[in-house]
Amino acid sequence: MVDRPNHPDDEGNVSGVFRRGGSGEQPDEFEQLYRGSRSHAEPGGGTRKLPPVDDSPRSRPQGRSRTYEGSGATRRRREARRRRRRTIFFTVLILLLVIPGLLYFWLDSRLERVPALADYEGRPDDQPGTTYMIVGSDSREGLSDEDMAELATGAGEGARLADTVMLLYVPRSGDNPALVSIPRDSLVDIPDHGRERVNAAYSYGGPELLTQTFELNSGVRVDHYVEVGFSGFVDIVDAVGGVELCPDEPMVDPKAGLDMEAGCQTVSGGEALGYVRTRATPRADLDRVERQREFFGALMDRATSPSVMFNPFRALPLAMEGTGNFEVDDNDRLRHLISMGLSMRSGVTTSSVPVVDVPGSGALEWIESDSEVMFQAMRNGEEVPEDVLQD
Repeated sequence: MVDRPNHPDDEGNVSGVFRRGGSGEQPDEFEQLYRGSRSHAEPGGGTRKLPPVDDSPRSRPQGRSRTYEGSGATRRRREARRRRRRTIFFTVLILLLVIPGLLYFWLDSRLERVPALADYEGRPDDQPGTTYMIVGSDSREGLSDEDMAELATGAGEGARLADTVMLLYVPRSGDNPALVSIPRDSLVDIPDHGRERVNAAYSYGGPELLTQTFELNSGVRVDHYVEVGFSGFVDIVDAVGGVELCPDEPMVDPKAGLDMEAGCQTVSGGEALGYVRTRATPRADLDRVERQREFFGALMDRATSPSVMFNPFRALPLAMEGTGNFEVDDNDRLRHLISMGLSMRSGVTTSSVPVVDVPGSGALEWIESDSEVMFQAMRNGEEVPEDVLQD
């Protein structure tokens, strides 16, 4: 038996379903007839055509759409992959943050610290700008007998001396830092020892008396202290792959183990050590402090160059040798050494404390008027005037 569709009611609504054999199926021919040719009986006879049923997507009730995400197992696998990706991302991020921090603190712990900048009565107050005292001592620590013979350093008997004393001064603006040599033969007043050459202060009382002597004679407060001996000097130069130096003429000094040709050349640590130690030139110590400033500027330029800083085969040995050979003040940290090097990247003015010879003594005197202008600028955190700069 085939059920017929119900007739529309008075409002045009149709109830009931097409069924065949009670199966609930809707025959295509009846559906087509129903959708395309519906009619409504009019009173008094005749029929009125009903509009076709609009079954397009836009006619359907608008509601919240739902994206099919597959079965529950598929969703669980997808979520597991997302969790793994998040875990890997945060693990890598943590390693990138933690490993450099651990490396920094380990390298910082390798620095040897000494009480170089202890407070004392009459010490200058904090001042604008920043000053680093840089000392190259004649310490042979770490050198074997063969090393000392090869580098012509001698046995190193007797008092330990400061071969090189320089001051890196950075104005408060950070512009135009000055690298100033303090000639080792300069006569100054050493507390409790009278008037002697400045390097004698180091032999009497080490870094603490040396910095105190400079501060009391200049009125300039020293903020940071850095010292390196012969062995550390050689190792640091070799760690960066050598330093380029440009002597104007050949230099030969058997006492310093030096034999260099004229012109620009890359020198090893041993050759660089002879270059900054020799006094076999017409102006002796004055020529030497000029070469020391030249060398130190070249070393800082090389150490902070991209070819070293971003090359792990250069940067890591430099960090190892630097932190293993530098002596710094108790309150100094690795970041201060990094700042010292970076402050010289924009160019640095080189000079010496203005001095004159003391006839017949081989010693030097600070020129009071010019040196006071230089030190006053440092005390005020200002740039050192060009008219008092001296080679």
